[in-house]
Amino acid sequence: MARSSSKLVLLNPLLLLLNEPRNLSQILQIHAQSIANSILSDQFFTTRLLFALSQIPNRPSSAIISSYAELIFSQFQNPSSFIWNTIIKIQTQSSNPLKSIHFFVQMRRNGVDIDDYTYPFVLNACSSLTPGLEQGAAIHGELLKRGSEADLYVRNCLITFYCRTGDVVLARRVFDGAGAKDFVSWNSIIAGYAGSGHMIEAQKLFDEMPERDRFSWAILIDGYGKHAGDVGRARQLFEQMPHKDIVAWNSMIDSHAGAGDMVAARELFDAMPARNVISWSILIDGHVRCGDPKEALRLFRQLLSCGMKPDRIAAVGAISACAQLGALDQGRWLHSYLKKKKILLDVVLVTALIDMYMKCGSLPPARRLFEDMNVKTVVSWNVMMVGLGINGHEAEAVELFCRMEREGEFMDELTFLAALTACSHGGLIGDAIRIFKKMRADFRAEPKVEHYGCLVDLFGRAGRLREAWGIIEGMPAEPTPAVWGSLLAACRTHRCVELAEVSAKGLAGVGGDDCGAYVLMSNVYAESGMWDEVGRVRRVMRGRGMKKESGRSTVEIDGWVHEFVNGDGGQGFRERISEVVWSLTLTSDYG
Repeated sequence: MARSSSKLVLLNPLLLLLNEPRNLSQILQIHAQSIANSILSDQFFTTRLLFALSQIPNRPSSAIISSYAELIFSQFQNPSSFIWNTIIKIQTQSSNPLKSIHFFVQMRRNGVDIDDYTYPFVLNACSSLTPGLEQGAAIHGELLKRGSEADLYVRNCLITFYCRTGDVVLARRVFDGAGAKDFVSWNSIIAGYAGSGHMIEAQKLFDEMPERDRFSWAILIDGYGKHAGDVGRARQLFEQMPHKDIVAWNSMIDSHAGAGDMVAARELFDAMPARNVISWSILIDGHVRCGDPKEALRLFRQLLSCGMKPDRIAAVGAISACAQLGALDQGRWLHSYLKKKKILLDVVLVTALIDMYMKCGSLPPARRLFEDMNVKTVVSWNVMMVGLGINGHEAEAVELFCRMEREGEFMDELTFLAALTACSHGGLIGDAIRIFKKMRADFRAEPKVEHYGCLVDLFGRAGRLREAWGIIEGMPAEPTPAVWGSLLAACRTHRCVELAEVSAKGLAGVGGDDCGAYVLMSNVYAESGMWDEVGRVRRVMRGRGMKKESGRSTVEIDGWVHEFVNGDGGQGFRERISEVVWSLTLTSDYG
């Protein structure tokens, strides 16, 4: 009796802990306490444990939560509809929403009553599947038979489902059907039209709304700025918005950043009455995408100095900036910071770190991170393969491709491109031909121009120029400037004037006759002693006002990245040298 009472006393505090929002680590600790004190068998407690898992916000560890939830669910003898709905909801939020459909089918086979809470979860899962329209349409049919479509919440879920799967026509039919409409109904259908680029319909519905909330404005601003590419109209709406909240500010900044106008994005950022971590993340990511990694890192340091904890987008942006700059010390510090602050290293962050280490030439930590990953996406495999290729480990990259094949991993076009690129760098002609054939025969994937380009580059590097030319002639699509440029570079290396001239004409035909192509052609003629042709090419360059782009290089010293530009008049170079010497002095004197 005393033992039973003590269990009850212990159970209540644990239940109270589960009533508050918890992260996965805290829930695991509560679970461990329940096992240690033999109270996990209490069905009410186990139900609350499962429900707590479904309430975890920001689900970067969805695969772990999914497996953990299945383990807890398996302990129920006769799960109620509430428990079934909870496990279906958890699987909907996982990396494999098909499991949600699987549990739904099991629920029906077990004769459990399906209520109006079940269908929205399953519809959400269907909208995440590719394709998922057929399964969702079947659920819609069931709802019509049950008469559940009249429920406002269910109808809103149907509108969202059809919009996400790209069938705005069916979404509109549900929207126009009998029944009340709320903000969610209006915003969902407007978002559907805006997301598919039908801004005229989106605008008409926006104008017809009896009243609008902040999301209505943000959806339309987002639609014009991101999907329609009309940043001017988006800005006009933003200025008309009666009460601008932080969501609208962020949306407008993101529109400018997406259009590459970082000046306008920064002006809005500076004018914001209040910022959140998303505001910083948008700006950091924008600078990375626009090729300004130094500014992205400077903003990340400012974010930290404001006492804010970076989110995943900000962290990925900063890591990508380090990768672009080759700033290994800063990348290591970022990795250490993320671990110290216990920011969950999900598959996206780990993949970004692998990419950074690889681009900085630090292979051991990249390998460790990759092998320690519980879940690897196709992007993780591709990044690892590309990294091995660019660091001179081409054979290992090909072996990684073979490992993917053995383990039955999903491969996309970029997987084959990564493997073929590695073969090209390593001169692995036999492996490249085998992979190229396998792409067609075993995976039924039609090679694209980039895949053919790898073979052209491979044969060109090996000096087999006629075979490289034969590949170009046999390509189903028009060669890109990169393909012609690859052949031209090979012709320069192997001094083949005839094919170099063919390549130059090919480049001109696809608009790739830029300064670099002329310089290469000039070098081909010069190395063959054809000085009259060299003079002709240089006259053409002068006549077109072409100048060779200045070379740039960076060096990282004591965590600071210094950039050197060739041809800056000498003064800038001396100033940068002074900065480097000063940095070295400080490092030496003060450790």
